[in-house]
Amino acid sequence: MKLYKTEHGIILEKGDTFYRLPETDWDIVVNRDDLYEWLLLQTESLIALTFTEEYPMPEVLAPIGTQEVWASGVTYNRSKEARMEESEKAGGDTFYDRVYDAERPELFFKSTAWRVIGNHGTVRIRRDSTWDVPEPELTLFASESGTLVGYTIGNDMSSRSIEGENPLYLPQAKSYTGSAALGPCLYVPQEPLSPDTVIDLSIIREGEEVFNGEITLASMKRKADELLRFLYREMSFPTGCYLMTGTGIIPPSDFTLQIGDTVHITIEPIGTLTNTVG
Repeated sequence: MKLYKTEHGIILEKGDTFYRLPETDWDIVVNRDDLYEWLLLQTESLIALTFTEEYPMPEVLAPIGTQEVWASGVTYNRSKEARMEESEKAGGDTFYDRVYDAERPELFFKSTAWRVIGNHGTVRIRRDSTWDVPEPELTLFASESGTLVGYTIGNDMSSRSIEGENPLYLPQAKSYTGSAALGPCLYVPQEPLSPDTVIDLSIIREGEEVFNGEITLASMKRKADELLRFLYREMSFPTGCYLMTGTGIIPPSDFTLQIGDTVHITIEPIGTLTNTVG
């Protein structure tokens, strides 16, 4: 099932049928350990909606209420290699090699809820950066208890030039206005996503595809329960939390985003998150 936060309430999609939930507070709806079962129960009493060209589905917003967005780093081997390459001149390359094999994962704060960009919104590259990439990431949603109850798609916009200059600059490279996008929905399955699930990244410039890459969840070294266990170890999240799980798709070192580029990140069965670079 899929949950859409819209300008006119919360829409639930089950199969090809849509329902409008009576509860309008996103935090109250999603912050429950039995979210799938609760949503299934709602479909038994709600009247199905019909969307037409004349009466379309309301505008979809980022699927977030008051939750924080955190992120994981160096969870794929390709990410480790890229971080080592960009930090080699600064002498920080060994940090990424060590964290890839360490028991403790790299976790960092990415964004407050009000800064998160939704589907078809505009993400940004920093004016003081010269090397910028999108990072397509499966994003977990966990309830207050730390229970994984859903997934969405995340774009962890990153300045490789700033992070590569010094690993201590990571917060500036990762957290700035327009650096985090989530969407298009919160996907709530009965079972966890399969390791065969594919993440696909496509970047379009002036109508032409200038980069495409894909990877499966099977390539992740760190698993969802491990990442959440460390995140929740000494942190509390009263309305739940989103956690980006890192990327295994990184454009080559001679590629950088430009204003006007369009970034498409697809993870089926969640959907596609599309953003324009501004």
